[in-house]
Amino acid sequence: MKADVIKLDGGKAGSIDLNDALFGLEPRADILHRVVRWQRAKAQAGTHSTLGRSDVSYSTKKIYRQKGTGGARHGDKGAPIFRHGGIYKGPVPRSHAHDLPKKFRALGLRHALSAKAKAGELIILDAATMADAKTSSLAKMAKELGWKRVLIIDGAEIDGNFALAARNIDTIDVLPTMGANVYDILKRDQLVITKAGVEALEARLK
Repeated sequence: MKADVIKLDGGKAGSIDLNDALFGLEPRADILHRVVRWQRAKAQAGTHSTLGRSDVSYSTKKIYRQKGTGGARHGDKGAPIFRHGGIYKGPVPRSHAHDLPKKFRALGLRHALSAKAKAGELIILDAATMADAKTSSLAKMAKELGWKRVLIIDGAEIDGNFALAARNIDTIDVLPTMGANVYDILKRDQLVITKAGVEALEARLK
């Protein structure tokens, strides 16, 4: 499929042939959902923790005799039934990550790219480079181009000045090709890929 290429100043820079295997698929929500769930589960801290019966700071002495009181039978005050007692089978620190085949993750990335292309939210940029690291200049360019919440994917390396200029703009995220992922692509309104980024993505997902 053909796509127009633009410059940062809004000018045209010709066109580019996009690989249909990356940008021409029919997006499947089930594939995207599985990959996003895998990403978010892997990122989850899993630091939730509670005190069990053996962790609470109480005496282990039996609170009253077994029989003859007319009350229920109890042991020590650390039992879960009592206030401030230990939690029964409460959450403990653990990893929420689960396995997902590498080929399936690559397939999810292809479907995410295709979803943006089909929705008309894919922009091909000639190059993401700037002579000076001026945040105000980049913000002005983004406004003139109509960029709202965008993810910019560059080649193997990001231009230093461009990265510095984009750092303080909360509506612009910049990633190298190896950092491209389904979650970040889908949560942005527009996806901007440089020509170097397109070549690197095709090499990565061939």
